[in-house]
Amino acid sequence: MNTYQNILVEKTNQLAYVIINLPEQRNPLSKDTLKEMKDALEELKYDEETKCIIFTGQGDKSFAAGADISQLKDKVPLDVLLPGSMQETYDYIEAYDKPTIAMINGFALGGGCELAMACDIRIASDNARFGLPELNLGIIPGAGGTQRMARLIGKGKAIELILTGKIISAMEAEKIGLVSEVVSKEQLKEAVEHTAGQILSKGPLAVKLAKMVIHTGFDTDTKTGQIVEKLAQAILFSTKDKNEGISAFLEKRQAEFISK
Repeated sequence: MNTYQNILVEKTNQLAYVIINLPEQRNPLSKDTLKEMKDALEELKYDEETKCIIFTGQGDKSFAAGADISQLKDKVPLDVLLPGSMQETYDYIEAYDKPTIAMINGFALGGGCELAMACDIRIASDNARFGLPELNLGIIPGAGGTQRMARLIGKGKAIELILTGKIISAMEAEKIGLVSEVVSKEQLKEAVEHTAGQILSKGPLAVKLAKMVIHTGFDTDTKTGQIVEKLAQAILFSTKDKNEGISAFLEKRQAEFISK
């Protein structure tokens, strides 16, 4: 792996941790940090040993505190069209081939909350806090927050949280469906790796296509989504992994998938 200035990449047991490594600044998401995250993901995409990506922040106070405010001051209208934006990076994460988990260990505000929402699964420590307070700065969430939050927790609640800039607890985030699980900070890594292990025990091609079908179908009508679902299933019916999965089930043993 390459060496980075603002992030760490740690690989273990088919997992790759992408860690924002600026704890003294509460792990802000500068343009350089976003580029390093994208570069790391590009490298991990072709790493056959890595099956799942886990995003987190260094320390136990902040997952990611949001965009680097000092960089926002000089923004001009056409900057939103430049490549490498936060929105573009999070779209890449949402569509990433390998499953992603946000391990939320503290504050996830603004761009940090948007990063978590771009991941497939969100698991939080009980000291985590969530919010999209951009309206306090006279701007709106611009990295997919207005769209992903509404889709995750419903339009009414999303409007309330965005317009008020309210910061909510991990327990409230779980209650409204923003995160799937809340545990103590001491149990966070164990809980994340347990969930990752459940995913990794499944057929990797099925995991990849399930992600694709869900995302595609969510943004279209039900009938079109079902057609995409049918075509994805047809592809999986032709694979060796399907035959192995069925055989393993009938033989009451653990399947050994080969991604073919």
